[in-house]
This record gives sequence, C-alpha cells and structure tokens, in this order.
Amino acid sequence: MVKTVAIASDHAGYELKTVLQPWLQELGLTVVDLGAFNGSESVDYPDFAARLARGIREGEFERGILVCGTGIGMAIMANRFPQVRAANCLTDFTARLAREHNDANVLTLGSRVVAAEYAKAIVTTFLRTEYAGPESRHQRRIDKLAALAPNGGK
Repeated sequence: MVKTVAIASDHAGYELKTVLQPWLQELGLTVVDLGAFNGSESVDYPDFAARLARGIREGEFERGILVCGTGIGMAIMANRFPQVRAANCLTDFTARLAREHNDANVLTLGSRVVAAEYAKAIVTTFLRTEYAGPESRHQRRIDKLAALAPNGGK
C-alpha cells in the first residue's frame, strides 16, 4: 500500500478533508495537507489542485486526494498536468477500476455527493488497489494519454 498521500481541498471540501486526514494517519500513512486550512473562507480550487498535481508530477507524493463540492473541478485542473491521472470517483467500484485500468494517481471526491463514511471506503479501495501492470492491455491506453497530448504530455 501507499505510504505518502497528499490531500487538499477548497472551502467546500474542507470538512470532508478534516475527516479523512486523521483517519489516513491512523492507517499509518504520512499525510501532507496542502490546504485549504479553513472552511469558512471562499478559496479557488484550481490553486489547491495545481499544487498537489505538481507534487505528483515531480514525484514528491505517491498519491493524492483532492476534495471539492463535486470533485469535478479538481479533476479537471489536476488532469492538465503531465503524469497526473486524476479520477473523480463516486463509488469504490470506480475507484478500483481507476487504479487497475488507468493507473490513476489522484482521487477526487465531492463532499456534496459522497458521505464521509462512504468516502473512506472509496479512499481505501483507491489506495489498496494496484495497477494491472505494464504487461496489461491497459498500458497501451495509458501510453496514449501522454502520446496524444500536446507536446507529448510534457
């Protein structure tokens, strides 16, 4: 299982982030909190998603979790970064396939659409599921994500 996870949220995702962070630490993970640091001040989700995505791209973090109201905006921003494969998951089934098939390294969650206890199940699946591997049929598709991107995904 992963050892280091970065987590970030905007104001809408702050409350769910404050539930997930100590729970992840109880599981023995090193958790790097990139903000937001309060839920009362309106902040812009792209700022937090970009910081986490840069850390994934540069190898600073093994995996990341981004939380906003729906998870959609965070996923859109994070996926603009090369080597980042962010998946907005609403179920543990989609979290499993995001890892197995897409080698997703960032999970986005929507605090307004996923209850905290179910979010824990999604996160657990995301962190424990391994990618099917470079010999799997999925690898050529993952390779195309970079190859078909502008500048070869760089």
